[in-house]
Amino acid sequence: MVKWLFLSLLSVCFLLILFFFKSGNLPLGIVFFVIPFVLLYLGQIFASPIVGFWSAFVANYFVMGIARYLPGPLGLSIDGLLIITWLALFFSQFNHKVEWKKAWNGFTIASILWFLYALFELVNPEAVSREAWFYAMRGVSFYMILTLPLTFLLFNEPKHFDQFLKWWAVFTLIGVGKGMMQKFIGPDPWENYWLATVGGKTHLLVGGLRVFSFFTDAATYGGSMGFSGVVFLIVALHTLQFKRKTFFMVTSFLAFFAMLISGTRGAMAVPFAGFTLYAILSKKIKVLLIGCILIFGIFGLLKFTTIGSSVYEIRRFRGGLDKNNDSFQVRLENQKKLKAYLASRPFGGGIGSAGNWGLRFSPGTFLAVTPTDSWFVQIWAEQGIVGLYLHIGILVYVLAYSAYIIMFKLKTHEFKGKASALAAGIFGIIGASYGSGALGQMPNGLIVYMSMAFIYMMPMWEERFSDLC
Repeated sequence: MVKWLFLSLLSVCFLLILFFFKSGNLPLGIVFFVIPFVLLYLGQIFASPIVGFWSAFVANYFVMGIARYLPGPLGLSIDGLLIITWLALFFSQFNHKVEWKKAWNGFTIASILWFLYALFELVNPEAVSREAWFYAMRGVSFYMILTLPLTFLLFNEPKHFDQFLKWWAVFTLIGVGKGMMQKFIGPDPWENYWLATVGGKTHLLVGGLRVFSFFTDAATYGGSMGFSGVVFLIVALHTLQFKRKTFFMVTSFLAFFAMLISGTRGAMAVPFAGFTLYAILSKKIKVLLIGCILIFGIFGLLKFTTIGSSVYEIRRFRGGLDKNNDSFQVRLENQKKLKAYLASRPFGGGIGSAGNWGLRFSPGTFLAVTPTDSWFVQIWAEQGIVGLYLHIGILVYVLAYSAYIIMFKLKTHEFKGKASALAAGIFGIIGASYGSGALGQMPNGLIVYMSMAFIYMMPMWEERFSDLC
């Protein structure tokens, strides 16, 4: 029945295409040309909801870069794909039972609490724009409550995690390649237009171009590459197969190179924090000592020497450790202003009142014109000290429980390594979020939330799939 219905619709679309093309109405002709493919794709999602989740994962990586070439609210496609996937999963229970209980755990409950607080912020009397709330809350809490349970329900086997790692690595390499093109060949015409109209002030510096690849900006690119570098290096150390180990090792080194050419000083926090946590989670004195020597050694070289200062990227990273640099002092001054403003506003000024959304929807207001320059400062400004404490509490809970799983529940070398890699990457992104918006930016957000779920499921995988360990 469905097959014949689709064929009938395809025939109607074909006739309409011929009619509109013949009458010179090219746009409508193209619309009816695309409709069958869209319907076929939606049919695939409803037949297999995991297709929709994979689509969201892919779009999450590339959609913001595509926006430079095809202007429009393409970020909303992530919301659409995740919601369609949820609908497909709901309707799929009529064909086979969906084990909803798999998604009911402490991490999901934490995401619900965080989303409920975001809903409360909708009625914050300090909020200037409800439209800003709609756009901004997506990256703050909506993606978390959509992504975490979907991972538990759809990506609940080791093979899904291996596919996740593989495609994450492939997308990382594509990001590295695009960044190297910008560095050594130069930006393309669309990127040059973006630099000339929007990004030049922060990306065209005296020392050269801050590489941004197909990401929203260099800060997002640097943080994401640092995230990938940490995770894939640790995964490589715990992978037995030579080809996979080599693949992840090469991906990690290239990702760290991309982090360097991004010129993003805040991205340094990702490897510093990530490898520190990994050394602790290993529970091995030797690893901890070697890790501390390397971490503090690199820090000392950057902080107390001038080695490598002839290289612009190293010179810029070194500047990030100088508390007297102008950028750091401006941030401290802005935080003093925010502290005074928020003293009488425990729930903040409303989600979407600061940063780019504030400039767009409530221009001229105090929070809109006072840069936050940090994920945590933005949470504080928009959701107050109450929201900041709740957010930090949830992150501490997730990291603490993840550490408990890794140190006391997982037994096998490979699973402990993979879980440690994800936890280290998450901690690195959290560390970088002190100086940038790393945690709430694409593609980091979805990857972090999926990583949380994978860590939680690994003890169950160890028991159910012991033959793979």
